[in-house]
Amino acid sequence: MECLFGITGKDFTLLAADTVSARSIVVMKSTEDKSRQLSPTSVLLYSGEPGDTVNFAEYIQRNIKLYSIRNGIDLSPKSIANFTRREIADSLRSKHPYSVNMILGGFDIKTGKPELYWIDYLGAMASLPFAAQGYGAYFCTSLMDRYYKPDMTVDEAKALLQQCLDELKTRFIVNMPKFNVKLVSKDGVQDVVM
Repeated sequence: MECLFGITGKDFTLLAADTVSARSIVVMKSTEDKSRQLSPTSVLLYSGEPGDTVNFAEYIQRNIKLYSIRNGIDLSPKSIANFTRREIADSLRSKHPYSVNMILGGFDIKTGKPELYWIDYLGAMASLPFAAQGYGAYFCTSLMDRYYKPDMTVDEAKALLQQCLDELKTRFIVNMPKFNVKLVSKDGVQDVVM
């Protein structure tokens, strides 16, 4: 029942993840943070099996930090996405594969461009201008396809995200009351109130 969204604009990436932790018809928690900041300009959103998601996200976060400490540089979002995809693909060939779907968004300081990556539990990865994971993708991918523009401003991206959230409230049977929204730009990661 989880929903993850990502939208790139002219010089930013806007990311949103629902805050509900549920199993079947039972809501266990409504304040779950399904994101991890991996570097000063990249954020990973994740959904899937509860134990797998937190464990895998922390594993990726710690390894990116270790690389940064050892080499004295921060990885680009593209490098982080490739590392993450490889780790999920390697786990697929182990006895205990992770069941995690992800959206990785960031801003590449060297190129000056926003980046967004869609990664699924089978190790498939795609670089996209907008993305959705979970049940929200069934309702909102067409909205993003219709109203997305490559040179969107922050306000336009927020309006598009709000359209997606309104569509979920209207058409999705499950109540998604709250979303954590993050804006990633050259200035770093900021929380956004919607």
